[in-house]
Amino acid sequence: MAARNTASLLVGLLLLFLTWGAWADVKVNMEDRVEVFRGENASISCMFNSSDGVGGMMIRWFYVTRSPEEQRIYYQDTTMNIVDKGTPFTDRISVTGTGASREIVLTISDVQLDDELEFICRINGLTDGTREGRTQLKVFEKPDRPIIEAVETGISVNEISPSKIATCEVKNGFPKPSITWYRNNMPIQAAQDVVEVVTSTTTESSGLFSVKSELSMMVMKEDQDDLFYCEVTYFVPGGLTMTESNRINITVHYPSTAVRVWVESPKGKIKEGDSIELHCRDDGNMPSSSLSISYPGGEHILENNVMVVDNVTRLNSGLYQCKDTDWDTLEEIMGNTTVFVNYLDPAVVEPEHTVDVAQGEELTATCNTNSSLQTHTVWLKDGEEVSTGHSLTLMDTTFDSAGTYKCVVTVPEIEGMETSGTLRVFITGPPEIIKPDSTEREASFEETINLSCNVRGFPVPTVTWNTSDGKILETASEKRTDEGVQSLVSIKVTSDFSATCEAFNEFGTDTVTFNITAKGNGVIIAVIIICILLLAILGSVLYFLYKKGKICGRSGKQDLTKEKSSKDNIVVEMRSDNTEEAVLLGVNGEKLHPGDQGGEYLDVQK
Repeated sequence: MAARNTASLLVGLLLLFLTWGAWADVKVNMEDRVEVFRGENASISCMFNSSDGVGGMMIRWFYVTRSPEEQRIYYQDTTMNIVDKGTPFTDRISVTGTGASREIVLTISDVQLDDELEFICRINGLTDGTREGRTQLKVFEKPDRPIIEAVETGISVNEISPSKIATCEVKNGFPKPSITWYRNNMPIQAAQDVVEVVTSTTTESSGLFSVKSELSMMVMKEDQDDLFYCEVTYFVPGGLTMTESNRINITVHYPSTAVRVWVESPKGKIKEGDSIELHCRDDGNMPSSSLSISYPGGEHILENNVMVVDNVTRLNSGLYQCKDTDWDTLEEIMGNTTVFVNYLDPAVVEPEHTVDVAQGEELTATCNTNSSLQTHTVWLKDGEEVSTGHSLTLMDTTFDSAGTYKCVVTVPEIEGMETSGTLRVFITGPPEIIKPDSTEREASFEETINLSCNVRGFPVPTVTWNTSDGKILETASEKRTDEGVQSLVSIKVTSDFSATCEAFNEFGTDTVTFNITAKGNGVIIAVIIICILLLAILGSVLYFLYKKGKICGRSGKQDLTKEKSSKDNIVVEMRSDNTEEAVLLGVNGEKLHPGDQGGEYLDVQK
């Protein structure tokens, strides 16, 4: 009975389940694809609807292997949730959400390239049946910046097949990047026998892709100014992006059609003595070793397209022609320029070197030169300008007109272009002594003084010195000047005197007298007088002592036969003039000569 009731219940439940399944079904909704960069985390959502409720759900996650096979990685029901062991995702996945939320999210950490697989979310309900959803996981890696390299050698326009222009390489991208070539911002399309693009792909050990593209093409002269670059296109999550390489030029070799030659330095006009530097260039762009310059007097093979001529003269003036040879056609191409070397000949002064002009007369001198350009002439004396123009005129000449005149000729258009000449002018006439400010001098006794006599005149005057007493003085020094002569004497002063400088030549004579006063003569005479007086007093004392017998063995008691007045009244008279003289005076003022004194001395002895 119980068994029959249980069977009836099961049959009823089965009928109820079949009836429910007829009108209720589980629904699963997933994204077609999820995109992430390598190394990021990927979240795959599985959303579903079911009438079974939380207690009647079984959730499983799978991935499809390369075989292809399904491999379960996760299981969940009302009692448990399990991450399957031994799969590539065992340690990198987590699942959030429950049947109550109607959304289950599978998260994969540190996504790698091998994770680019299809993932399955499968939902089982007790009465709703089984449904599943699928999502494709896409993994991306941004490639390195592209590197472009142009060919190191130039490309000739004469090539008969496309020449390699450049290579472009991009490394470590995923999925595989693509390369497009551009010229002047316009894409380059492959064209048979004109443009060739060869692309190769390398799979690195990391699984990333490196792509290399080589561009070859026929070139023309106009391509030398073109800018080439490559554009790399690659996928990223959510779309497509691109990056560009650097721009490059290529060297295009093409034959010359014209040659140009010019003077690089000096800039402007050229003068004798300059170094000139000539440059020669052709309009081709192919290496050439055949450039040469022909010029007056020779021909020169150029090195680095440059020719230098040092210390040029007017003989270097002329036509300079640069020549190049097209070795394909053996045709010579030439260009030329004219070089003119400006010159300035040495100045010629008339009269030459020196000239004698009588005092008061007029002198005219000229300074001339040959030059390729306009000149300017000035006359200088002692560094100061005295006249301009090629002619110099001196009116009513004096000794001040004598000296050296220099004419300086310059070319205003060229700095440093200059010549000069000199003329020495002598003014003939009688000597003229340049009078000093004063001819009166004072000097100390026995002081040595210098007297100077500056004389102008030509011919150069002869100078002599003499004193007022007729003594001829020896000249200490004598120096000739542009105007005449300077004479110097040195004199030791012992008394007042006069010294005369006399200058003479064939035209006349001039003199000047210096009066010298000796300081200190009176003092010297006074000292001499005092000395004589002291000597006289000393003699009197000695005589007195003698008479008293104090010296020479005499006795003070001896009698004198002479009168006392004739001895005791002796006095001394001093005379002072140019020669000093001392005499003894008697009692009456009579002079006693030395002989007389001796006589009296004899009398005393008697």
